[in-house]
Amino acid sequence: MRGDSISIARADPKQLERPPWSALTTTHARFALSNDLARRYRPEVAPMAALRDVSDESLRALSVLMQSGDVIGLFGAEPVTEAPGFDVIAQKTVEQLVYDGRARLPAAEGYVQLISADVPEMMQLVELTRPGPFAARTIELGAYIGIRSGGRLVAMAGERMRSPGFTEISAVCTHPDYRRRGLSSQLVRILMGNILDRGETPFLHIFSENGAAAALYEHLGFARRRTLTVTVLRRPN
Repeated sequence: MRGDSISIARADPKQLERPPWSALTTTHARFALSNDLARRYRPEVAPMAALRDVSDESLRALSVLMQSGDVIGLFGAEPVTEAPGFDVIAQKTVEQLVYDGRARLPAAEGYVQLISADVPEMMQLVELTRPGPFAARTIELGAYIGIRSGGRLVAMAGERMRSPGFTEISAVCTHPDYRRRGLSSQLVRILMGNILDRGETPFLHIFSENGAAAALYEHLGFARRRTLTVTVLRRPN
C-alpha cells in the first residue's frame, strides 16, 4: 500500500447483510445456481448460499438447487432456526469486520501468486489449519497469494465473496510450524492494498470466539460491523 491515508468509494453497506446473495446477484453471478428466492455457489466453487428472505418458501427454493446429501452453509444476518426439508447440522455466529478506511499500512513483499496448479497443496493447508470452507474451484473467485519456505506452501490468503465496492478476504491460514512470524498479517496487508487500489473496501469474517484473529484484524484497521449467522444444512438422502 502506498501513502499514509486513503480515499475509497463508499458502496451500499446493505450488500454486507447477505454477502453470498450480494455476490451471486452481481460480481459472482457466473458462479451461481439460482432462482428467484435462493442462490448458491456451484458446489465445486464454494459451499455457501443465501435466501431472498428467511421463509419456508425460500428454503424450498434452495432445496431445488441441491442434490440429496448436499451440505451447504446458509449465510445471513437473520438466523435460520428451523429449515423444513433439511437437517440442521450446525449453527455458528461470525463477526463481520470492515476496513474503516483511515490508514494504509506499509507494503509487504515476499509472496507468490497462487494458480490452479497450486490447488492440491492449498487444499492440504486448508485441511490442516481449518480456516473455513475451501473447494477445488474457490481459487477462481479472486486473487490468492501465498508464502513458500523450502518450496512448501506455508501460508496463504485470498479473495472470496465480491460485490460492487466490496471484496472479502478469506482462507487466511498458516502452517502450525510457521506461526507467530507475521505471515498472515503480511498476506492480508497485500490483499488489502490490492483491493483498495481498485477503489473497493476490504471486509472479512471470523468466528465470534476467535479473539486472537479479531485483535489482529483490528490492528490492521478493520472495525467490527455486525454479527452474522452461518447455518449448515444438509439435504437428506
